[in-house]
Amino acid sequence: MFSRFIRHIKEGFFGVGRHAAMSISSASAVTITLIIISIFVIFTVNVNSMTNKIEGDVQISVMIDYNYESQENIDRIGLAIKELPGVDVVTFSSKEEELNFFIDSFTDEHEKEIFESYREDNPMHNAYYVKIKDGNDLQALKTQIDAIEGVANSNYGGESSVMLVDALGSVRTGGFVIVVALSLLAIFLIQNTIKVTILARANEIAIMRNVGAKNGFIRAPFVVEGMIIGALGAIIPIFATIFGYIFAYSKLNGILISSMFIMIPPHPFVLQISLLLVGVGMLVGLIGSFLSVTKYLRWKR
Repeated sequence: MFSRFIRHIKEGFFGVGRHAAMSISSASAVTITLIIISIFVIFTVNVNSMTNKIEGDVQISVMIDYNYESQENIDRIGLAIKELPGVDVVTFSSKEEELNFFIDSFTDEHEKEIFESYREDNPMHNAYYVKIKDGNDLQALKTQIDAIEGVANSNYGGESSVMLVDALGSVRTGGFVIVVALSLLAIFLIQNTIKVTILARANEIAIMRNVGAKNGFIRAPFVVEGMIIGALGAIIPIFATIFGYIFAYSKLNGILISSMFIMIPPHPFVLQISLLLVGVGMLVGLIGSFLSVTKYLRWKR
């Protein structure tokens, strides 16, 4: 069994060597496709990371009504917020902490002194800051929080926050769809190239069938050949991904547009993408060659 497995692998490598021109043509098609896939995977994963960060940073600020400032009411409101589905972390901020934060937001010492006088009659609200698990739940959770007795008002940054989360989510989904479409294209290209290889070796296949070789035995070397072609096609995209991403990260200092959009550090990200490219290349090679050989053997049965 093991010797047969080794034989199929050897035949696969010999097949790539014997039909070098076709193998190079097929590998080139895979290379181009994998380069495009690499770009979209890098883009999609970074957008996904940025979206998760933004969703994590977006939080709902909940102001407690002045008439509900007793510790009992504060605890009750906090517990009611924590029990809402979709809530991740709830943090309490006293009115004194709120005033300190407000005063510290000024850089001018004279302005700070003006607001220091408010410490005796603090106009700030006790507040809760609510982080949520999914940015798409912002509006729904705000409505539920506003309905809790003792909540004066709540705010999450308005419609712009929801629009930003939705836009990044759409980009993330679009990138995934494009990657899948390009993978299907790579399968189609390899399938056609393997098909040409099979037709060129029709006599060889016919001889194997005449001596009693089963379809699985005939198919195996072609499947291995397709996987080898897919792996060869991934070499250039891997190097382009590693050096290209490290160069871009270095040039941009890991920041896209603003500090809100932080790129994923190159290590081990580029290694993960490289392994993904090898895996995708070999998988599409396997599927493409398997489909071609199976279709031919069924047709020639």
